[in-house]
Amino acid sequence: MPITPDQTRVLLEKISKLRILVVGDVMLDHYIWGDATRISPEAPVPVVDIARDSWTAGGAANVALNLAALGAHTAVAGCIGHDDAGKKLKTILYEQNVQPIPIPSGGATIVKTRVLVQHQQLCRLDRESPPASYKVPPDSLDLLLGKVIHGTDAVIISDYAKGMIDDALVEKITRLARDAGKFIALDPKPRRKLAFHDLDLITPNKKESFQLAGIEPDPHAPYPSAQICARLHELYHTRHLVITLGEDGMLLSENGQAGKTIPTAAREVFDVSGAGDTALAAIVLALRAGADLETAAHFANAASGVVVGKIGTATVTPAELLAYISS
Repeated sequence: MPITPDQTRVLLEKISKLRILVVGDVMLDHYIWGDATRISPEAPVPVVDIARDSWTAGGAANVALNLAALGAHTAVAGCIGHDDAGKKLKTILYEQNVQPIPIPSGGATIVKTRVLVQHQQLCRLDRESPPASYKVPPDSLDLLLGKVIHGTDAVIISDYAKGMIDDALVEKITRLARDAGKFIALDPKPRRKLAFHDLDLITPNKKESFQLAGIEPDPHAPYPSAQICARLHELYHTRHLVITLGEDGMLLSENGQAGKTIPTAAREVFDVSGAGDTALAAIVLALRAGADLETAAHFANAASGVVVGKIGTATVTPAELLAYISS
């Protein structure tokens, strides 16, 4: 059964008391909004007349924004450079009640610039340093994050394959969280082949689930739910597994057993950017607020349904979520 408004209110009240730490690849998302009515005489490309610019936090920082928007006390640790983009990113985080914890590195602040014409993305421009620039010495994390982890209810590792998250960092964060008795979740990027195990939650999408399991997808066959869930549990020993299946919803699994598939709650889809961040944040919050996995998935599904109805990387507030569930 879908989550009710009363269940949602109870969860939101408990969420307002939670403290969550996100560790991962933080970014500054830059949007250039405009119109294109002619082709350049210099090359066969559209000429964009810029109307305005906007900025928000992306990557792991967007996970943090989603946590804070739903009411949790949130901090995010990531590589923020000593540059204009870093200053802007920290300002955005402070304004959205997220505590930034800059991790020292030699890399520039990662910036993704999206050019949108009449609300359609025309192209994306990325500014970032080589992955080695974002590598963090694991031994430095005790001093930087040890005390913070002790004061949290959950730790989320958000990997965008930019270089910060590696085996040594995952092992160190996992050990610090486990020693403190904290819930730990990971949004994995399989091309990184991270050596994680014994986590409380992972949230791959459909493509990532095949890659993590080492199974070649058959485009002519149904999604092999039981095989994928069993294989991922065998390899990674994760307690909770939520596989986001896009328009097909979310597949739930506990201890390797394929469970229910929760249908998508989206009513209008304008932009799926950041929907996975919203789902991850909402599932972790609901689980730490005492919900079972199915209720947490319905909560997250509704939150994602609100976000994909917006343009660009976005978040959902408690009021928006309650209105969506009540309608």
